[in-house]
Amino acid sequence: MTAPIPRDIPGRPPTLLPSPVPATAVITPVRRPLVAAYRLLTALLALTGVTLALVTGGPATRTVSHFTLQSGALLTLVMLASARRAWSARRPLPGALTGAALLYVVAAGLVHHLLLTDTAAAGTGWQATATHILNTAVPAAAALNWLLLTAPGRLHLRHAAAWLLYPLAYLAFSLARGELLLPGTEDRYLYPFLDVDQHGYRGVLGNALLLGLSLYALGVLLVALDHIRPNPLRRRW
Repeated sequence: MTAPIPRDIPGRPPTLLPSPVPATAVITPVRRPLVAAYRLLTALLALTGVTLALVTGGPATRTVSHFTLQSGALLTLVMLASARRAWSARRPLPGALTGAALLYVVAAGLVHHLLLTDTAAAGTGWQATATHILNTAVPAAAALNWLLLTAPGRLHLRHAAAWLLYPLAYLAFSLARGELLLPGTEDRYLYPFLDVDQHGYRGVLGNALLLGLSLYALGVLLVALDHIRPNPLRRRW
């Protein structure tokens, strides 16, 4: 019978036991003041657009019912929280949340520029300014934040399906709102492709299906780009 090999042999490096402490807990937190400043400016830009829309868009109950305004308000909150975390060297917000905020403002901007350009959706004066801020400047600022100031690989394919829950809820809300309002009410249906009086429920549901598939494809594209783009955070900002 051979004798057991002693664990402590002179000159042999000690055996490292697995540590219950995650690696991220021992990494020195890094404050990113420039990232925080950019996100704060993006939040202020979105807040400006939301505020102008509320002031110039007529009845508040009608204005807050727009998908564009709701997505802008969500992005404002996400950017404020992200700016605070970057300033205080805390862990970033979950990728599912930041990705959702980005997807919704980009989708709202694309719908405006591709489907609503022939309507009077832009308005005039300050109302037009609010429309351009929320549908052009805010999506561009949010996309630049994602591309240049966030680490890649934080989005997953399962997120693309989860991101559809809010648009589905918004569709149900929009149809219910239209049913509760009297026929002939101004802006009974806030978007022409969701107008039951014009297209009927079959046409509206068909439009919603196409938009849902497009939104899912956009979410999948966002996830794919997140896994192939370079890491912009290798340097300190």
